[in-house]
Amino acid sequence: MPVKEDETLLDACLREGLAMPFDCRNGGCGVCQCTVLHGEIELGPHQASALTEADRAAGRVLACVAKPRTDVEIEYRPTAQARPAARIHTARVASLDRLAPDVMRVRLEPEGGERIAFYAGQYLNVLLEDGQKRSFSFATPPHEGGPIELHVRLIPGGQFTTHVFESMQVGDVVRFEGPVGSFFLRESGDKPILFVAGATGFAPVKSMVEHALHAGLRREMVLYWGTRRLSDLYLRELPERWAREHANFRFVPVLSEPSPDDGWTGRTGLVHEAILEDYPDLAGHQIYACGSVKMVEAAHPAFTSHGLTPDDCFSDAFRLAPRIDSREADLVRLGGRP
Repeated sequence: MPVKEDETLLDACLREGLAMPFDCRNGGCGVCQCTVLHGEIELGPHQASALTEADRAAGRVLACVAKPRTDVEIEYRPTAQARPAARIHTARVASLDRLAPDVMRVRLEPEGGERIAFYAGQYLNVLLEDGQKRSFSFATPPHEGGPIELHVRLIPGGQFTTHVFESMQVGDVVRFEGPVGSFFLRESGDKPILFVAGATGFAPVKSMVEHALHAGLRREMVLYWGTRRLSDLYLRELPERWAREHANFRFVPVLSEPSPDDGWTGRTGLVHEAILEDYPDLAGHQIYACGSVKMVEAAHPAFTSHGLTPDDCFSDAFRLAPRIDSREADLVRLGGRP
C-alpha cells in the first residue's frame, strides 16, 4: 500500500479503504493502536495513557500519529467495516462571545451554507497551520441549522486558545475535520439518564440535552454540572430554563470551591460525589460524563461500584496532549484543547 509524503499510517489505511479502528485521530484515545512488525516509523505527539512505555517496548504505535520512514509491516485488529476518513471543512467565524473570563463561544459558519451531519455529543478537530489539531465538541444540537457553536476555554500558554481570545476576529477562516467521536447520545431505551459535565464539558451535554428535548424523549434526565466557582457556570440560565419548561428534566449545579462573594447556598464538593449522594444505587441508569481526565477517571470506578453497568456508562475526557516530547503531556483535549 503506498503512503503519501508526511501521511500517517491511519490516513493511508483509511484512504485505501482498510478497516482500521480509530476515534480521536489525535493521539488521545488509543483506539488505533497497532504493532509494527518491520520497518521504522516516526511517532508524533500523543497522550501517555494512550500508548504506555510497555506498549512502546512491545512495538506498538498509534496509527493516527505514526508516519512511516521506511517500508513498514503492521499488525492490527480490523473493525467490522471500514470507516471513512473524517471530512475536512472550511468555515468562517460568525461571532465571538465571551461567556466567562476564560470561556469564549465561537460560532462557525461553514462555507457555502454546508450542513454538517453529526450525532449529539460528537466533536470536531480544528486544523492549525503547523499540522496540529485542537478538538472541540459541537455545542449545537444536530437538528439546529445555522452556525456551529463551540465553547473554547482559555488555557494559559495554549497556542490556539490564546489566538481565540487575543486575535481571532469575525470573518476569519477556520479549517476543521469532523464529525469525530463515539461519545454521543443513545436514544433507544427507557432508562433514566444522568448527565455529568465538568467545566466546558457542558458543551457536548448541551448538544445532547437539546437534541433529546427536541426529539421528545420522555426519559427522566438530570444534569449535574460541576465547576469551581459560580462564574464558571457560564450558561447557567440555559439548563435552568430547560428545567422550568420540561417536567422530565432537572438541573443540579455543584461548586467545588465557591467564593465567599458567590453567596452560594447550593451543592458543594465533587460533582460525582453529589450524584452518589442522590443515587446510591445506579443500577438501571445511564450516565454520560464529560470533563477533565481527573474527573472522569474518578467518577467511572465510583459509578460502577454503585451498580452502574459498563454498557450504561459513556464518557469522554479532556485529555492532556503533548506539544513537543511525545512522552510528555501538558495540554487539554476534547471540549477545550488549547
